[in-house]
Amino acid sequence: MFDIVIKNGILIDPEKLTRSKGNLGILDGKIATVTKQEIYGTEEFDADGRIVCPGFIDIHGHVDLNSYCAELSLHQGITTTVGGNCGLSPLDIDSFFAVQEKNGFIINQAEMFGHSISLREAVGITNPLKPATPEQLSRMEYLVEKAFEAGACGLSLGLAYAPGSSNDEIYKLSKLAARYGRIVSVDTRMRTSIDMYSLVEAVDIARQTGARVQISHLVYQYGTGLINEAIAVINKARADGMDIRFDSGMYTQWATHIGAVLFDEDSMELNGWKLDDILVITGKYNGQRLNMDIYRELRTNDPHAAVIVFTGVEDEIYTALNHPYAMPSTDTGAYAPGEGHPQIAGSFPRYFRQMVGERYELTIMEAVRKATLLPAETLGFHTKGRLREGMDADLVVFDIKSIMDKADFGLPDAKPEGIDYVFVNGKLALAKGQLANIAAGTAVRCTEPVYDYQI
Repeated sequence: MFDIVIKNGILIDPEKLTRSKGNLGILDGKIATVTKQEIYGTEEFDADGRIVCPGFIDIHGHVDLNSYCAELSLHQGITTTVGGNCGLSPLDIDSFFAVQEKNGFIINQAEMFGHSISLREAVGITNPLKPATPEQLSRMEYLVEKAFEAGACGLSLGLAYAPGSSNDEIYKLSKLAARYGRIVSVDTRMRTSIDMYSLVEAVDIARQTGARVQISHLVYQYGTGLINEAIAVINKARADGMDIRFDSGMYTQWATHIGAVLFDEDSMELNGWKLDDILVITGKYNGQRLNMDIYRELRTNDPHAAVIVFTGVEDEIYTALNHPYAMPSTDTGAYAPGEGHPQIAGSFPRYFRQMVGERYELTIMEAVRKATLLPAETLGFHTKGRLREGMDADLVVFDIKSIMDKADFGLPDAKPEGIDYVFVNGKLALAKGQLANIAAGTAVRCTEPVYDYQI
């Protein structure tokens, strides 16, 4: 007798790239059997006509223990989120994980250690245009090693937020990541919307240090008519033996805070951004386009206000996600209800609806692989992203015919449709759109090198 049985599902195995009808038994938080035989459980769920696959792994998010953000992720079928991206993370990684280990959380969380905002500020660098001193860099190295020892799954660089970061600090810290077998995620140092050198610079981190590199939200960086050129740079690097991968979302419009260096007036002019290209998505101006008065007020008095830049070429979304080493991501963050970007609630349902159900860009097996096994292999999650005995019972049951994102600009946190059940560590966490357990998630500490990583 199993704890939970999921019957009659269309089982998607992302390792074998197969689909078959069968039953799945869960015992003590693990997948105990995958079979065509009749099995019985204390709880049973009929998945007839529905996809059953590993829970989605969001390799680029900013949940960082925010419950509402995690809830929106769970509604998308995300069972594991990776936070600390773009150079912004908790400084005490051990304490961060300890909170979840004590109290549980809505979903599983892994964490990057952020250099460009968190770490630089911790060692006293207040000017994003200034490099670290040798003394500051020595302190950084100590803190990065401490974070890796605590289980941080990688080093995150948000170079656009700290354009003064020197090659010395980037390379020395990335060499530590290479030594620990951890990924380096890079939000590239784009100076303009046609700046390809920033991608070459990110690739060069791998060349100079031996680190494995993951380019963050590729379409947000290069989806302005540059995506084929960007992919050519990545393919050349991989052909040269460097392990470069990337994540990318389902939108061309991207969000960040108005106080970032890239929104100073010179950068705005360089990029050709007009004030009415930018939508405020938090605070008292939520839902309004910028004008000069709002721009100056927010830059001066509320630099953490979030905005969306309306830019990009939609077809480049699909070009990017067709790449064999592309992974879907949300770039989600903590917002109050009614605020934010539709990516916080719509990304993964939109991915399956468009890439599989409407545009036929990917088979269901390949789409699942990119959302589960590929990020698991990339980060060294050896018991996640797989549909076989002994793996963590993080699972999603959904209808590929009816899965649908409902979030939109102005309605960013509308819940999706078509996801029947989500299980986190063998516990029912979401049933027919209703939360069933808010403490099933665990901390995902990375403590071993990624031995099964394939170039």
